Amino acid sequence: MDIASNIAAIQQRIAEITGASAAPAPASGPAAGSGIDGLPVIDPRNAGSFASLVQAALASAGGTPAASFNDEAAALGARADAPAMVPPEEIERLVTANAGAYGVDPALVKAVIANESGFNANATSRVGAQGLMQLMPGTAAGLGVANAYDPVQNVAGGTRYLRGLLDRFGGDMKLAVAAYNAGPGAVEKYDGVPPYAETQNYVQNVLASYEKYRTQQP
Repeated sequence: MDIASNIAAIQQRIAEITGASAAPAPASGPAAGSGIDGLPVIDPRNAGSFASLVQAALASAGGTPAASFNDEAAALGARADAPAMVPPEEIERLVTANAGAYGVDPALVKAVIANESGFNANATSRVGAQGLMQLMPGTAAGLGVANAYDPVQNVAGGTRYLRGLLDRFGGDMKLAVAAYNAGPGAVEKYDGVPPYAETQNYVQNVLASYEKYRTQQP
């Protein structure tokens, strides 16, 4: 059962208990404004603070009020042992700390998180990538990340990986972002952004998000 079906079932059950009408389930599959795996791409032009952007992303992904992070996790059909959704202030703190530690622009880290997971620390892609920065198990292990669903480990590992990609491609952000999606080998093979529609869209979305987050920084 996909996420949309899970949400629909949850909403129907709530409606049966409360006597209220169930809200329409979100359409399955990627849609306009969606990032990789159909997760929402955040447009900072439509909201003020970083916290409001995170809350809007979570609400869009789950179709429930963003104010309740534990309810959001349930609505998204999270694993039974999944931690509560991470408040935006905590994501901001983790991004700031790790971006400073690894010398990566925090706006880039936020842009990657926005397009990878929609700020959902419990997200799992159809190919098995995990957590806020969607680390594949092998990549996570190589970065020393024991639990990719732990936001502290995930953001530290993902930011470190971004730093390594930036170094590998001479500080070229476009190529580093492409490598984050398609792998560094593919970028080197094609000597640029690979001719994959997914990767090309991903790069465009991440760099657009980066520019918008960058304008919000002090």
